[in-house]
Amino acid sequence: MRYTSEDDVKRALGIDTWRNLSKERMIRFAAMMPDVDTEVALKIIEQFPVFKDFAMGLVGAMEKAHESTLSANSKSQKYFHRACQEVRQILNHELDRGDLDWEQRKYIIEKIQETGRMESEKDSENKRFLDGMLKKVVVGAGAMAALGVVFVGGKVMIESKDDPQDSTEA
Repeated sequence: MRYTSEDDVKRALGIDTWRNLSKERMIRFAAMMPDVDTEVALKIIEQFPVFKDFAMGLVGAMEKAHESTLSANSKSQKYFHRACQEVRQILNHELDRGDLDWEQRKYIIEKIQETGRMESEKDSENKRFLDGMLKKVVVGAGAMAALGVVFVGGKVMIESKDDPQDSTEA
């Protein structure tokens, strides 16, 4: 979708005024930037005199959220792998019993193999999750960089429009 007015952008963000632009909505705004007309983006960013401070706070909040997510993911992974190890230890102790017939032994061995497959699947799932998280961070950082470029470019354009000197004079 192409955003051709400030009102279009506000509606998409679910806000009435730019004062209601929270950090979460700023991230959404940053992600929308490629679809916002340049003039509209410049007009919006002009309304943020402390854009740099806001952007830095936003980056800090994104970093904290990312670190928190990674930490929770790491703990979850450790608990899962520890649980699988404990199950295998129990199954190995069962295998050590001398009174098991072949079918019982086969069943236990299959359960040990199943925990290995589960761990492998969990590892693949975790790698997909981390890849997705990395992509989100890259998109967020790219959006913030784009906002910074638009902001700086907008200031340069505004200042050059205000400059009474003709650029062809030498």
